[in-house]
Amino acid sequence: MIEILQQYGHALLWSDGYRFTGLAITLWLLVSSVVMGGILAVFLAVARVSPLPWLRFPVWLFTYIFRGTPLYVQLLVFYSGMYSLDFIRGTEFLNTFFRSGLNCTVLALTLNTCAYTTEIFAGFIRGVPSGEIEAARAYGFTWFKLYRCIILPSALRSAIPAYSNEVILMLHSTALAFTATVPDVLKIARDINAATYQPFYAFGIAAVIYLMISFVLIGLFKQAEKRWLRHVKPQ
Repeated sequence: MIEILQQYGHALLWSDGYRFTGLAITLWLLVSSVVMGGILAVFLAVARVSPLPWLRFPVWLFTYIFRGTPLYVQLLVFYSGMYSLDFIRGTEFLNTFFRSGLNCTVLALTLNTCAYTTEIFAGFIRGVPSGEIEAARAYGFTWFKLYRCIILPSALRSAIPAYSNEVILMLHSTALAFTATVPDVLKIARDINAATYQPFYAFGIAAVIYLMISFVLIGLFKQAEKRWLRHVKPQ
């Protein structure tokens, strides 16, 4: 294992003439998809619980499709399927975008985590105590102020434990990036295995890297729970 790290560690963990390492690519996929998907999910969750059917139904359809199909299939559709369409190849921006495996991977991961996160946030929005909402309305809060000051802060705080699981699952999902030839941790581990014929060490190192990232993420979410969910901890 030491020899593998000495020979290929620059590609996995540290830079040595490489623009990005496998670890950097994995973290970029995770952070970019979680941030963009999470921000979009906040707005979609509000629409998901809307009493207006024309606003609620498209969001339900979006979450149904992306939660009902495998992420692997979604990645293949974006990376291989979209580029086969004539109007994609005929549009300069879309042609350039879908030719990049990294762009397709980020898009698939973002939309997938957005669908799951939307349902998580929507569930906690529905769980906001009605007494808080009635009190805010009694004070004359507008719909926008009600969501900004009461509903969303309460729902997003309560959603931290469930959302942490989604982030960890999304970290694991980044391992599918090798499908689009993105040089993430698993793709480089596969290349190391092909060069050394030592799958235990090659994939074992990749597993340790994912465990280390998971350990850091779990610690960060534990700190977030201690800070924002202190009021619901048992005495």
